[in-house]
Amino acid sequence: MRVKIMAPTLSALFGRSPIRPIQEHMAIATHCVELLGDFLEASFIKDWDAALAVQQEIRNQENSADDLKSDVRTNLPKSLFLPVSRTDLLELLHTQDKLANRAKDIAGLMLGRRMEVPESLVQEVRDYYKESLLASKQALKVINELDELLETGFRGREVDLVEGLITELDELEHQTDVSQVKLRAKLYELEESLPPVHVMFLYKIIDQIGDLADISESVGARLLLLIAR
Repeated sequence: MRVKIMAPTLSALFGRSPIRPIQEHMAIATHCVELLGDFLEASFIKDWDAALAVQQEIRNQENSADDLKSDVRTNLPKSLFLPVSRTDLLELLHTQDKLANRAKDIAGLMLGRRMEVPESLVQEVRDYYKESLLASKQALKVINELDELLETGFRGREVDLVEGLITELDELEHQTDVSQVKLRAKLYELEESLPPVHVMFLYKIIDQIGDLADISESVGARLLLLIAR
């Protein structure tokens, strides 16, 4: 009796697509940044119980991002039938992961020290954070186009669309730089009225919130590098 040899399925031949998990990872990282807004609002009114609850959720989401990152690293085929290398995808994933880590760092530092933002700076910090959040969401929008880029072979109108999104992302990041300079200048005016150690950590938090936009821009830059290749 002849044994019928079944042709391998596409999923068996190519393996699970690495693109969807990478997009899911970026979504989780962006959610960590969104949760940071809830944490900041709780800290502004000194509701540290609520802040703790949000900080724990950020930590849980960051752990989920780590688990997904490990899963992608373990299961990503060493040989891909894609117009992009395994190394490039892993570097993109590594950049995305910094976003979740930074959100966790900010919440952890502020909670650990029960850091209170001076009332006269609350609105500026709130607006500054929202600008960084917009940059993070824009980076997610860019990553969500990755599957379309692959389908078109990194050519055509899709490339133009993604390059436009990355240009917008760069502009959002630049705006956070401008806001950071203004916020640091306003904190400088308050230095003499605040404990020196508290001032030092406030500057650190301002820098780290700005890092969220910087990392988001780096995600776009990493994808732009893939397009250029």
